[in-house]
Amino acid sequence: MSRPSPLSEEEITEHLKDIPLWRRDGATLVREMPTSDFAAAIGLVIAIALHAEKMDHHPDILVYGWNKVRVTVSTHDQGALTILDIKLAKQIEALHI
Repeated sequence: MSRPSPLSEEEITEHLKDIPLWRRDGATLVREMPTSDFAAAIGLVIAIALHAEKMDHHPDILVYGWNKVRVTVSTHDQGALTILDIKLAKQIEALHI
């Protein structure tokens, strides 16, 4: 499967308007997601994993504390943000609302 091209700075800025709780960190998008408890954090991780697997686009996921999840998305083989990162971030955001 070929990967999409890196997004331009303008495209990234425009897409970030749709996901304001995500922050850009270089070539990644990061979201801190507090949950109600440990079980909810693990449930969120599983839900994210199912979406990521369907997209064949896998984020870095960190569970920390007893109820927090940090998700980092990037298109590693491009070394940049692509539309795949935006799509996955939007899907993850919809899970956490």
